[in-house]
Amino acid sequence: MQSCLIVIDAQESFRHRAYFSATRLAPYITAQNALIAGCATRGVPIVRVLHRDGPEHADNPFSRASGLVRALAELEPFDAAAEFVKTRHSALVGTGLDVWLVRHGMRRVIISGIRTEQCCETTARHASDLGWDVDYVPDATLTFDMTEPDGSVLHADAIVQRTAAVLRGRFATICNVEQAIERLAA
Repeated sequence: MQSCLIVIDAQESFRHRAYFSATRLAPYITAQNALIAGCATRGVPIVRVLHRDGPEHADNPFSRASGLVRALAELEPFDAAAEFVKTRHSALVGTGLDVWLVRHGMRRVIISGIRTEQCCETTARHASDLGWDVDYVPDATLTFDMTEPDGSVLHADAIVQRTAAVLRGRFATICNVEQAIERLAA
């Protein structure tokens, strides 16, 4: 089955948000880089998606003017088969990624990147609804603690678990990095 890896929003912009956690970044980078290397070794196309929004001012880390809408420094360089810039949560809205996937005969997409419950989950659901088989790799996604409406903290690990639970079996196959790479041979 023709597959491709989609690396969503793994960009410097997040480092400039108050919620950013360097502690959470390290294990994500290890997993993301392993997934990229595994796909590259097997000749699987890797697609980079970056997020841009908000006012075009240098102080907005998600604007072109900031210079931060670029790959995370710790991310291993890779030759992207294609690169898309999105302004919505789903990487499939208004980017042309869907057209690229069809033109290149992709049947399965492997979802990774930042944020687990936001752009990665939304893209996974959207891809599934459009008919692609989706492998979702929580280890190769990153998110951060959030504040509940009552003021309590919703920890990032709980967000990752919840995302995997709601996607599993309905929208995606949940895989760790090794499983996602093994599934490429199937």
